[in-house]
Amino acid sequence: MNKIFKKKDIKIEDNVFKLNIDDSTVEKVIDFYNEAPFPNYENNDDKSSINQKGDNNYLAKQFKNFIGFNKDILEVGCGTGQLSLYFSIGNNNRVYALDPTLASINLGKEFAKKNKIENIKFVNADIFDDVFNEETFDFIWTNGVLHHTKNPKLAFDIISKYLKKNGYILVGLYNKYGRARTLLRRILYKLFGKSIVMLLDPTLRKIKKGNDDQIKSWIRDQYEHPVESLHSIDEVLKWFNENNIEFINSIPQCDTEENYEESLFKKSSKGTFLSRCFSQITMLFNELGSDGGLFIVIGKKKIN
Repeated sequence: MNKIFKKKDIKIEDNVFKLNIDDSTVEKVIDFYNEAPFPNYENNDDKSSINQKGDNNYLAKQFKNFIGFNKDILEVGCGTGQLSLYFSIGNNNRVYALDPTLASINLGKEFAKKNKIENIKFVNADIFDDVFNEETFDFIWTNGVLHHTKNPKLAFDIISKYLKKNGYILVGLYNKYGRARTLLRRILYKLFGKSIVMLLDPTLRKIKKGNDDQIKSWIRDQYEHPVESLHSIDEVLKWFNENNIEFINSIPQCDTEENYEESLFKKSSKGTFLSRCFSQITMLFNELGSDGGLFIVIGKKKIN
């Protein structure tokens, strides 16, 4: 275990690796998710349903298929651990799921225990605690997380050190152009309440009636979160350059003439500054913009 963790004061309690958290911003986020863990489990969820949900997610399915077997994987900001559990099912990979909110971690831990998923470890710590050794993981996934931290760039600098040479990292952030529709709905939500976003938010319209916990979790995550920042593809490309990471692909595409349908992990063009701007602006008019304005960038750690 020393090969994984840098911090000597990390302790194990009830199969969760824990480090004391002492940061006002992180504590604010923890309090937020303690009230409504995100994403929440449905009452009938089991190993099969979690696997099916993952397979129905284009991005998660491509990621899992590309990982293969016998790899070390880290999800930073795992929430209730559903995605990490999906990455664990049906293989011999070693998955580490990190999140500062113990209430969320415990939901994932209990699900893993109930469903006998043994190749996953839950870690209750803050990103800025820098708990892992360098060059530990073959794959790192951090989607929809860094923009909820006090310093997204520093958070990325820390977790990118954990990536092995030739390892892959996937980063998802709110886009400063593509999130405009959600920000507008956020204003309307503050003025008119829940009913207006139930009508206008496409994700809420897809949630089955009566599933109040999922509805509450989504509304809070999208419209009430106390810590949130917006970013661009060019900003992440700069992060990549400073951390010796090669750009592989993105959603939306950097080069609007390319198509990522074949494989997200196939090397693609960065395009030009103008093509990247155009690609992000078009998020306003497609599903990416209507569903929260999240953009994805995938990179690979260089050998030198």
